[in-house]
Amino acid sequence: MNDLVNSALHVEGLSVELGGARILDDISFGVDPGTTLAIIGASGCGKTTLLKTLAGLIEPISGRIRLGAAQVEHVPPHRRGIVYLNQEPLLFPHLDVFENVAFGLRMQHLPEAQVRARVTHMLVQLELDGLEQRSPHALSGGQRQRAAFGRALIIEPALLLLDEPFSSLDPATRRAMQALFRRIASGLNSTALFVTHDLRETLTMGDQVAMMRAGRLHTYADREAFCLDPATGVMREATFWQDLAVGATRDARHDTDTAGS
Repeated sequence: MNDLVNSALHVEGLSVELGGARILDDISFGVDPGTTLAIIGASGCGKTTLLKTLAGLIEPISGRIRLGAAQVEHVPPHRRGIVYLNQEPLLFPHLDVFENVAFGLRMQHLPEAQVRARVTHMLVQLELDGLEQRSPHALSGGQRQRAAFGRALIIEPALLLLDEPFSSLDPATRRAMQALFRRIASGLNSTALFVTHDLRETLTMGDQVAMMRAGRLHTYADREAFCLDPATGVMREATFWQDLAVGATRDARHDTDTAGS
């Protein structure tokens, strides 16, 4: 188990420039241990840059990143205890489902009995039991994403960074993956950042919520504050569906009155 598991994330004054343009501008926020911060924002606002900077794939020009008691902004990516996942479930094509999920544990040189017990338990949680010997190309999109999550979660990373991981899935599979991740992450008490451009997904996935615009991050005290902020669009969305429902009810009443005349 990673020594930083269940550690809080604290980011202070984080700025990034790429190609002479300021992409992240003096970002500060925190994520409580064992919780998920969901960040919504339009394409190009800096969400992916933030995750890659936290993972150590992009060097900031200023700022501090603390995970637990450790400052990690200058620590190499492979030593941060952070896992980064996006919408492409990058599985090893030459390994079956079991060995893909087991990969991180084998890199830690754990005893075979322990590897088999932990992987078997994870596959049951992922609803992939019975598919242990399947190769990645023989899986559906949702199954590949579940296997990728299993490989990431089984090593119990200090921080899990999720970059719109469900955006390529159909709506039903997307909802199922949201529920599955919430259940497994809660059981492992995982700390995570989840970025998306979808309002519903933000509120579904986040214990804490934030909005990114033009490289600046605004955090909210709670969901109510997020929903009441006109900038998030929640109230516009609610008004749209309310007006649609009222219109549908009016049309139904008109059809009933017409049929009875």
